[in-house]
Amino acid sequence: MLSLVIVVLATVATGFIVWATDKRHSRYGIALPVGISAAVATLSWIAFISAGLGYQPGATWIPWVLPIVLGTAVAAGVVVYLGRTRTKRDTEALTKALRL
Repeated sequence: MLSLVIVVLATVATGFIVWATDKRHSRYGIALPVGISAAVATLSWIAFISAGLGYQPGATWIPWVLPIVLGTAVAAGVVVYLGRTRTKRDTEALTKALRL
């Protein structure tokens, strides 16, 4: 159980880093990448432990490292996608409002 706490804390930290390094972070809230990274890491940790990959010789790193990597990667992907689409939609809405 301690490994889950460490994984969640590490992915929360990486979620904050993803938010801080994105140049379009004003388009969405700070909790979005943090929540996504923590949720993905928690679910993947549960899946890895349920599959029997934890606490086995040679496979101990899987429930420690992979959830952090997966959570960070998914948060970064969502932030890139959402930043682009949100900027495009906001620009279209502003252009439409200014034309009226």
